[in-house]
Amino acid sequence: MAAEISISASSRAICLQRNPFPAPKYFATAPPLLFFSPLTCNLDAILRSRRKPRLAACFVLKDDKLYTAQSGKQSDTEAIGDEIEVETNEEKSLAVRLAEKFARKKSERFTYLVAAVMSSLGITSMAVISVYYRFSWQMEGGEMPFSEMFCTFALAFGAAIGMEYWARWAHRALWHASLWHMHESHHRPREGPFELNDIFAIINAVPAIALLSFGFNHKGLIPGLCFGAGLGITVFGMAYMFVHDGLVHKRFPVGPIANVPYFQRVAAAHQLHHSDKFDGVPYGLFLGPKELEEVGVLEELEKEVNRRIKSSKRL
Repeated sequence: MAAEISISASSRAICLQRNPFPAPKYFATAPPLLFFSPLTCNLDAILRSRRKPRLAACFVLKDDKLYTAQSGKQSDTEAIGDEIEVETNEEKSLAVRLAEKFARKKSERFTYLVAAVMSSLGITSMAVISVYYRFSWQMEGGEMPFSEMFCTFALAFGAAIGMEYWARWAHRALWHASLWHMHESHHRPREGPFELNDIFAIINAVPAIALLSFGFNHKGLIPGLCFGAGLGITVFGMAYMFVHDGLVHKRFPVGPIANVPYFQRVAAAHQLHHSDKFDGVPYGLFLGPKELEEVGVLEELEKEVNRRIKSSKRL
């Protein structure tokens, strides 16, 4: 509580008052004066002249609690207003960042889609033309090289399957070991349409191009086998790109491939590889569900499949 003192000069005391100039006592003890004495005539004037103004002291009490509460309410209102303004600004900036991120992701997906379609069309057309001209060239003598054609396509099929086992071994023994500094980009959030890990696709394309070139320019069983091996590597690379990059990591839309049940299990299995729950298993792609079955975690695979299906329906 705070006290304020107000002092006023008045003959009437309203609050606590005290006369500091009491009347002289000698008037009560002085000898009587004559009725017609000059002192008697001027007695009233003398008393009035000796009367001094009295001082009155008033105490005004102020409620500090009320004052503090009012000022506190005002400060709280100002603080709430500032917080609302800050939150509004943060929401606006967050919305702007989300819009920019969405636009960037959309541009990245379009860029990779163009690259995937162009490369797929180019590789597919070259492979078909190469097969056609190679066998038409070998049939110029009028004989159909059935044995060579069978060996070529058989090795193409075997090379496509063998690439799965090669990719599994390389993924475990090389990419997650000595070549981790390159493969690590695939396990981190990607910035841009491409990543350092994409170099492995180019590395695998080099032997495929070499085998195709040698088999296309030479006749005979051995060149035919080389041509078939290069063709199988090419087919595996295209399938890997659509399932791994498109379906699993959504770098571009894959259309009806996403609705194939086995491919859904393949995508879920590879997603578990990125979760590092089972020491990186599976390291393969198309046989990933088989690897999870071998370690006895099919229940986790089914949960991941259902999660991905629900997520795709929400989108």
